Formats: sequence, structure tokens, C-alpha cells
Amino acid sequence: MSLFASPDGPEERHEPLADRLRPRDFDGFFGQDELVGEGRLLRRLIEGDRFPSLILWGPPGCGKTTLAKIVAERTGARFVFFSAVLSGKAEVRKVMDAAKRELREIGARTILFIDEIHRFNKAQQDAFLPYVEEGTITLIGATTENPSFEVNAALLSRCRVFLLKPLDEAALAAVLDRALADGEDGLGERGVAVTDGARAALLASADGDARRLLNLLEASALVTENVTEQIVTEALQRKTLAYDKAGEEHYNVISALHKSLRGSDVQAGLYWLGRMLEAGEDPLYIVRRLIRFASEDVGVADPQALVQCNAAKDAVHFLGMPEGALALAQAVVYLATAPKSNSLYKAYGRVQKEIASRPAEPVPMVIRNAPTSLMADLGFGEGYKYPHDYVEGVVRQEYLPDGVAGREFYRPGGTGFEREIAKRMAFWGKLRAGGKERKSDDA
Repeated sequence: MSLFASPDGPEERHEPLADRLRPRDFDGFFGQDELVGEGRLLRRLIEGDRFPSLILWGPPGCGKTTLAKIVAERTGARFVFFSAVLSGKAEVRKVMDAAKRELREIGARTILFIDEIHRFNKAQQDAFLPYVEEGTITLIGATTENPSFEVNAALLSRCRVFLLKPLDEAALAAVLDRALADGEDGLGERGVAVTDGARAALLASADGDARRLLNLLEASALVTENVTEQIVTEALQRKTLAYDKAGEEHYNVISALHKSLRGSDVQAGLYWLGRMLEAGEDPLYIVRRLIRFASEDVGVADPQALVQCNAAKDAVHFLGMPEGALALAQAVVYLATAPKSNSLYKAYGRVQKEIASRPAEPVPMVIRNAPTSLMADLGFGEGYKYPHDYVEGVVRQEYLPDGVAGREFYRPGGTGFEREIAKRMAFWGKLRAGGKERKSDDA
């Protein structure tokens, strides 16, 4: 009997619709065709019951646990389901001892499926490593988080990682159709029907998550057998966005916002801002990233960008949320439509590299202050030319140390206000090179 089977039998089961409909073979598995379509590698590995330890990485409701169930149904090995949420190190040791005993006494291999493996800390994950290395167990780990950060590097290096994607609309529609037609585990016997509007609302609210789709359908069907869009909306109450303020999706969405602004896409910038705010992200985290963007990707091509972002920060502090959302939206629109330049970002990078690669050069004597007569006698500030005493306000004078003189850190770009900066720098460069300084009459 499968470890996933209910001992009570189908007539007495009370599992949620999503669990009842979980397929036991590939015929009922919808989506992930790149991985488990006919002839694909992962499917061949599962059907052949010969596969290495692997990590299934993907968002909720995309089929990770379902694939484990299919493995459990097909494999000749002892299959153990393990939850990182409910299990500790003592349970790990118990399972490992049993696996060694099975292998030693009857030659039976053990497949260990760990749901939410990222919830084990690195020390707990270490406990599996020797058993994976020696082949006592074949590990299948499921995670919604990036395994690069959440799975022990040594353990990860011994596993094949497969990336699962959110289900597309076609796959979700197939799941929905099966739920409505299946008479044994689904809603077919009850004759539940959904209107076109309800169907569209169910698919739109699922966000690529089959479990969410089925839970919402089940909640709607509890009210009536004729599910309308209004019933779905009432069952939904408020859409819960797939977003974890400390997890992978957090970084994915902020990256999408940053890159949309860099690409001057106003619509995408507003969308990703909304995705973060509506999911409950800290607005001050967002504004910190916008301020960084204003200097990194706009810089002095539009000096007002930094001013706008700081104004948005003040507005969020003053108004709070949700009123402050409009100030953030204004900053996003401004940044998206501002001229872009990373000249400032690159300039500071050159400065950092210069400082890291050379000893700290002494400040030139000519630009040191001489607040005492001793310092003046030693030559501090000797020969300094006060720019305000000259007609153009620019003099031929070296401000960099000897070892750094002539270095070019900032190179203005050709967009926005930087065009004006480039003109000024070129003009001042000619004045310094010419050396024809004229003192003003009131110097």
C-alpha cells in the first residue's frame, strides 16, 4: 500500500480536494512538460526507477510533492516521506538507521523525500550527507526557496536540481476540468458547475498554484453547486500574492522593479511596485532601493531623481500606508522616465579600485590648511590659488596626490544633465591647460 494512501478508504476520507485529486501517475499530472513530458529526462529517470539524489525547486502548488507521490507509486524501493516542519534530528537518525538496516539485511534501498528541506538548518542537513554519499539513501528534497542559499553546499553538490515553474493557464484549466469531472475524488458526483466568469476568476486568482485553485473551488462549492464569479470573489475575500518578504520571491520582485526602471518601462515599474506593496512589503525597504537606484542608474543625468526619492521617503513617514503608496508610485514614474546614466556608479567603482590598489597618498601641501605659523613655515598651503579670486573661477592647480595625478574617475555620459556637465568639464579643462588665469579686479 502506498504511504500516501488513506487507511479509511475513499468513502470516509475527509482530505481537502487538492489532496484527493493528487495524481498517482503522469496521465493526471498537468504542467512541467519541459521536465516530465514524454521522453524528458526527469520522467525517464522516474519511470526507470533509477535516479540520483535530486532537489525539486519551485513555487507552491507546482507539483513537487505530486512528483514525489508518483515516485512512491512506481518505485520498488522503500519510500519514506519526511517533513522538515514536523521532524527533528532524532527522527532523522531513526530513519537513517532503518535505511542502513534494510540495505544490509535485504538489500533494499531507501528513497527519502523531504518536504520543505529549506526549513532544516545547515547542521540538520549535514546529518543526511554521509548517508547520501555512501548510497544508503536516495534523497529527494522539495523546496520553495533557492537551494543555492538554503541547502548545504556539500549536500547540494551531490544532488541534481530540477526547477519547476508556476503552472500556466492551460495546466490550471486542465486541473479545474478534472476536479469538476472526477466523480470519485472530485466534484463530479455533486454536479458542481462553474460559469465562464467564475472560471476566469478561479484561473486568475490561482497565480500558477494548483493547490490554491482547488482550495478556492472547494470553498466556493461549499456555498452552492452553481458557482458564479460573485461566489468566487466572496470565497476569495482578498487575493494572497505569492510573496515572502525574506525569501526568494522577495528578491525576484525587487530585481524586476529595478530592471524595469533601468529599462525605462513605466508600466512594468508600477506593476512590480504594486506587487510588493499589495503583498505587504515594508514601504521603507522599497524607498531605500529607489534611493539607491536614483544614484546608481540615473545619477547626475537628472539630479532631481534623488530629491524625488527622498521626498517619497518623507511622504511615507508622514502619511503612512496606504496613502504613502502614491508617493512611491510618483517616484517610480519619475525614475522610469528620467534619463539613465551609470557614470557616477562607475566613477565611484574606479575610486574604490584605485584606493584598494595603492598606498594612501599624502594630501598635497598646496591644498593643506595652515592654521598655525609653524604649519605655514613648513609649507602648508604655500602657493594655493583661491579660485574665487580669478575671473573664470578655475585655476591651474593639482588637487590630487602625485601618484594619482591625471587619473580620470568620472566620465560624464551623453544623456540628460550630464551633457551640460561634460561641456563644463571640457571648458574647465581647456582653461587649466592654457594656464592663462586672470585675476578679478576685486581679488
